[in-house]
Amino acid sequence: MPLESIAETVAEQIRRQEFVEVYAHHDADGIAAGSILCHAMERAGIRFRLRIRQEINPAELKGDAAHLLCDLGAGIADLPAATMVVDHHLPKFEGTFHANPRLAGIDGDRELSAAGMAYIVAQKMGDNRDLSGLVIPGIIGDGQEITGKNLEIFNDGITDGIIVPDRGLTLPGRDMTERWYTATSPYLDGISGGEQLIADLIDLAHDQAKGENVSRLDTLLSRVVLEAAPNTTRASIEMIYGDTYHLQREVIEDAHALTAVIDACGKTGRGDIGATLCLRSSHYLDQAWEIARKHRMNVIDAIRHLHPAEGPAGVYEVQDVPLASDVADILARDLINMWPVLVYAPAGDSCKISARCPAGIVRELGPLVSTLAAACGGTGGGHIRRAGATIPCGKMGMFTKGWQEALAS
Repeated sequence: MPLESIAETVAEQIRRQEFVEVYAHHDADGIAAGSILCHAMERAGIRFRLRIRQEINPAELKGDAAHLLCDLGAGIADLPAATMVVDHHLPKFEGTFHANPRLAGIDGDRELSAAGMAYIVAQKMGDNRDLSGLVIPGIIGDGQEITGKNLEIFNDGITDGIIVPDRGLTLPGRDMTERWYTATSPYLDGISGGEQLIADLIDLAHDQAKGENVSRLDTLLSRVVLEAAPNTTRASIEMIYGDTYHLQREVIEDAHALTAVIDACGKTGRGDIGATLCLRSSHYLDQAWEIARKHRMNVIDAIRHLHPAEGPAGVYEVQDVPLASDVADILARDLINMWPVLVYAPAGDSCKISARCPAGIVRELGPLVSTLAAACGGTGGGHIRRAGATIPCGKMGMFTKGWQEALAS
């Protein structure tokens, strides 16, 4: 079915409701997706309640309420049939009201995020072109490309004056020092976490730039690259400086900064604050920035003290659930690694798992993690190169054994 028809079907179902229970995934893409549709519902006179979750249990979706899942639900086959799902993960849910680029043959890993899918649905509900800027955190947060449908939305945003492209540092932060010492996307080995080191490098770059008549930033970039290059991937070094985007309607104009802040809020259990930013309230802006700074420093500390878990290579344990996903991203993307990585964190009797494939390694992690999790009495799924699961902690050995056997085959 064409994507526009899929979006129209979900939009019509939303418009039929007087009140909608909205659940959005707790990362930047999910929070942006949920917020886009909440904007659209508010403008259409539809009441809603938005909640940010790491995962959803089908048993929660009961009663007569209308339920809308954003960046959640595609991988759950047994959702109630009337559930509305706006997602881009590998689909198992076969309900009528499922807007997902993969159902239209579009690559949900690269070409359309959940936020992008939500924007297309929102456009079917009315003129919501001013929300195109909120698609960018979905693209950045999920490591997508500005191509295909993402490119169409991006170009529309430029035409309407909502998105202004630029070039510069992609690192989020409130000042130059914070941008560098809290760097986690990318993580810069030897630089991230070194607040005093960065302050000294900035001072040195300033002094040298005056003496040599060169740009202070050019000098600083050169010194950072020399420090970080030995243990950081080339692709990650190249991420430091590149395409940036000014979001003209959002409370944090820099797209990379908005992405980092709402993502950190969601992963640390303050998704409500992240959502208020996407709903264009600046009331909690200072608190949100501080949440993001602390979260990134916790991620850096976890990387610095990370040790492999007992058992198969490439498996790591962290103690805090909010860190697992970002630690897995860094291991697969920023540090030189030749095999898929798996990071897990205990949460009571359950373990939360994040699995990632480094660039150049082809493994279909979503289906693999889904199968392994189901065999362990848990749930899992996701994308081809990025996946997650929740299983009983007592089954972790079984999961990692199956992981090792699958990767060795």
